[in-house]
Amino acid sequence: MRHVLSVLVENKPGVLSRVTGLISRRGFNIESLSVGPTEDATMSRVTAIVRADDVAYEQITKQLHKLISVYKITDLTNDRAIERELALFKVNATPERRSEIIEIANIFRAKIVDVGRGSLTIEATGDEEKLKGLEDLLRAYGIKEIVRTGKIAMSRNSKEG
Repeated sequence: MRHVLSVLVENKPGVLSRVTGLISRRGFNIESLSVGPTEDATMSRVTAIVRADDVAYEQITKQLHKLISVYKITDLTNDRAIERELALFKVNATPERRSEIIEIANIFRAKIVDVGRGSLTIEATGDEEKLKGLEDLLRAYGIKEIVRTGKIAMSRNSKEG
């Protein structure tokens, strides 16, 4: 099963290595990983997507709780979480086909971030399905390169009053 794990950790060197090392030592592949500072400069949020059965996943979270630098673990798997990812697509773009590619980008609310002699670079954010749809359409023009970030996720529900 696919699990979305949000881990609040100390913003210090080596913490990410300890978190990812613990997961990989258990034999699980991290499908997506994103790390960044939070509203509190002393903390970072690690968002990891892993595939594991429920028993193994529970074992991972119990081990993570034992790490001194881990403050809070949130399982966003069954929450109605908001998930987003950023992708950059460098696409072959002859002058005759540029307007078609720009129109596709506009449909997906993506931005043209660079124009070269024979290419366009498109920036898109969204969930996995949206980015896959854009990629599928751009393949017809010839994709030179794709770069994607890891997913980030946040619960839709406010836990505050």
